[in-house]
Amino acid sequence: GFYFFPVIVGYTAAKQFGVNRIMAMFLGAILIDPNLVNIVNAGKAFHLFGIPMKLVDYSSTIIPIILSVWVMSYVDRFFNKHITASLRTIFAPMLTIVVMLPVSLCILGPLGGFLGDIICNGILSFGKLGGIWTILGIAIIGALWELLVLTGMHIVMISTMMLLFAHGGHDNFVTLGAVSASMAVAGMCLGASIRLKNKEERALALGYTVASIIGGVTEPGLYGVAIRYRRPFVGMMIGGFCGGLYAGITHITAYVMVPVANFLALTAYIGGSSANIINGIVSGVIAFLAAAIATFALGIKKQEKAPKCS
Repeated sequence: GFYFFPVIVGYTAAKQFGVNRIMAMFLGAILIDPNLVNIVNAGKAFHLFGIPMKLVDYSSTIIPIILSVWVMSYVDRFFNKHITASLRTIFAPMLTIVVMLPVSLCILGPLGGFLGDIICNGILSFGKLGGIWTILGIAIIGALWELLVLTGMHIVMISTMMLLFAHGGHDNFVTLGAVSASMAVAGMCLGASIRLKNKEERALALGYTVASIIGGVTEPGLYGVAIRYRRPFVGMMIGGFCGGLYAGITHITAYVMVPVANFLALTAYIGGSSANIINGIVSGVIAFLAAAIATFALGIKKQEKAPKCS
């Protein structure tokens, strides 16, 4: 279901921006069209109406479609205002999509990727400086990892991770922050489940905790708790930062590129000394507990909840 987020979020964004919901869902469907995905996977240059399009996979992302629907609300109003009533039904939607295709695929969509690239490259530059800057870089990765997931630009960090393993057989930078961020998502969900008053919402948050720790699925907690209630997002970032900071201070090294984001991700630290394994586990525990405590301390006010979809 997370793959289709551009369509689902397109619908909810249309409600907020006062634009045709079917049009917004259609625009979201364009972003995850199989043909577009194939073009991105092929890695070949592509032009839309003569405008070069950056190759970005928009599946499971929310920021590109929100930006696109926001701009589309103005484009749609313009055409509906300036086209006569007899032609409006046919030409207003068509012209709106014609305009939004290059705007979304060539400008707004890649904008999230562009910002993500800046953030990623900025973080990676810390790793090259060494010393306290590398430690701080690991902590920042732990804090911002899930934010990069929202834009789909965590792929840049994963590519760097793969490069580090390919050249040296280990990683003492990106993996440390990524694992801490994953543990922080679970901790955030636990903290939210304790603080929430509504039984149904509490049960959902607790279920997200289990899904994250056991199944390695962080999206339910990220979208169902962090984004929905907002304050827990800060708690999650605090947890990821604390876990990453400890990992950097103790100079942990990851020897395995783990594909999961659950507790088994801690096995990445097996292969070095026993201290490396212990500190790796401790960093995960710190991220989990710090996120849980911070989320509980920050609280969840009833009025901060996002409106339910209808």
